[in-house]
Amino acid sequence: MVTGATGFIGYAVAHALVRRGLRPRLMVRRPERGRLLSHLEADFVYGNLLRPESLARAVEGVDTIFHLAARATFESYDRLRPTIVDGSAELMKAATRAGVKRFVFASSLLVYGSTDSEIDASTPTRPQIGYGRAKVEAEESLRREASPDMELAILRLPHVYGARSFLFDQLKKGFLLFPGSGENVYSHLHVDDAADLLVEVAARGWTGTSPVADDDPSTWNGFFSVLDEYYPAMRLLQLPSSLAIAGATVLEAALAWRKRPTLYTSDTVRGWLLNLPVRRGLVWQDLGLEPRYSSIDTGIPASLDEAVSFRWLHTTADRSNG
Repeated sequence: MVTGATGFIGYAVAHALVRRGLRPRLMVRRPERGRLLSHLEADFVYGNLLRPESLARAVEGVDTIFHLAARATFESYDRLRPTIVDGSAELMKAATRAGVKRFVFASSLLVYGSTDSEIDASTPTRPQIGYGRAKVEAEESLRREASPDMELAILRLPHVYGARSFLFDQLKKGFLLFPGSGENVYSHLHVDDAADLLVEVAARGWTGTSPVADDDPSTWNGFFSVLDEYYPAMRLLQLPSSLAIAGATVLEAALAWRKRPTLYTSDTVRGWLLNLPVRRGLVWQDLGLEPRYSSIDTGIPASLDEAVSFRWLHTTADRSNG
């Protein structure tokens, strides 16, 4: 079963499972968004992390869970906790009662603090924004609630990009707003590689907790340079970090009354400004695999190729309430 199947990474995981000849169960919270996946040979089930009673039915008869559902924005910790922390704990409780054998959780590199050193599995967590704190606590709750014989894999994903990502959604509008100098180093991973790695971890019984990325961490300026090379229509507007944080703080306060998730927050800006280089080959080498797109040099043009054939979509751009 895949939670968050209509989201950016969950969508790719669902497709990766179907490509392997499987018929996944896809958990959907907003039925109208199931249309995104209607072309797949899959089963659909309603489930809501905020409604624990819906989860028992969703996981019944399942042997593996890929957990990607949550409020996927960098809002305040108080807004994120119900789905990321409490919802994950309730899902694991239901999975344990149902006898689920494997549980794969998509965590985040934002559990770490900004660092110039390469990040590996031994790097201590030190979240600097609410999203990272919520992910750390979700990891802890999953370990606590998992049955002793369950295989639990936690992958701390970096910046995952692709044709349906938020960044590419902004690109289609003709310009990108970005805070800071762009010289901080970040780790990246194409969404297809993220999905394939999540699926392979389950298929091969890998367990543990580790950051993952492609083979070549890059500065944001390097990322935008490759984008500009292949997509000259891109217009990049870089704002001083202090101005970006101040502006986002004002917008966040102005939009606080809305229920809809937003990326216009001060923590979004702080997240982009972190320095997060991941050591090459983590988890990939354990499985004897390599990413299909080893760096942004091949991943970005592949994303642009895919973007030609369909409308760019992303859950954070959703116009429905909830």
